[in-house]
Amino acid sequence: MAEKYDVFSSSIKYSGIFSFSDFYNFCYEWLSEEAGMSVSEGKYTEKLKGNSKDIVVEWDGKRKLTDYFRFDAKIKLEVGGLKVVEINKEGRKITTNEGSVKISVKGILVKDYESKFEETPVLKFLRGVYEKWIIASRIEEFEGKIVGDCNEFLSQAKAYLDLEGKRQ
Repeated sequence: MAEKYDVFSSSIKYSGIFSFSDFYNFCYEWLSEEAGMSVSEGKYTEKLKGNSKDIVVEWDGKRKLTDYFRFDAKIKLEVGGLKVVEINKEGRKITTNEGSVKISVKGILVKDYESKFEETPVLKFLRGVYEKWIIASRIEEFEGKIVGDCNEFLSQAKAYLDLEGKRQ
């Protein structure tokens, strides 16, 4: 059975004017293209509250690092009080959204994700030796890479929201 280790967990919050559909697409494309992950949507819910709505989106991302290691990510977007607003931009009216968003990211290092070392007790023992004595530095290297990728995603999402809010 594959072993999973939480390596990173953090979140950011933003309130203001932004286009939800553009932000959704930006995040999905960044994870797919920049981070090289295969992303699947596990949950998408919308709850109407008068003239606003709350949205929850959960994504699972996976990227193979080696034949032994895989990077899994759990991303959650929580949007509250999302309203359609009209703003003036350079003398013309534009329809966009206003609300708050919280982005939570959890980075996970998965070892032996294909369970190749689970077939016999001898292989299980060899796996412990392999991890402790042979590839200990590689494990730290992959953990650092996961932390860096997760931090970069949150930084890019925050920068996108800040820039989008200032453009309006």
